[in-house]
Amino acid sequence: MAAQKNARVRRIYDDPENSDGTRVLVDRVWPRGVSKEKAELDDWAKAVAPSTELRKWYSHDPEKFEEFSRRYREELKAEEPAEALESLRGYAKKGRLTLLTAAKRDDISQATVLATIINGG
Repeated sequence: MAAQKNARVRRIYDDPENSDGTRVLVDRVWPRGVSKEKAELDDWAKAVAPSTELRKWYSHDPEKFEEFSRRYREELKAEEPAEALESLRGYAKKGRLTLLTAAKRDDISQATVLATIINGG
């Protein structure tokens, strides 16, 4: 059975949309300037976020994205992140899943890596 492409990525600073489905924050740190009410989250999957060490090394440098993605996928094999990823897959099986991040460029964020994995890549 082909994986459904139900996961997408958006910035937490964008207004929620009806088409978002399940909204999950995938950052380890709560985003500055966003209230819990405004975020309209269904879940906050801190356990699936990259380690602090990896995040600091990466620093959202586009040149490092490929290596970040490889290292991050390795981190996701550990027990706690793997369980969190499984729960994200569960949301995606039920319908649209929107992975939220505070990253300035969501196209090179951990949320993008997660969406790719959940969507079968």
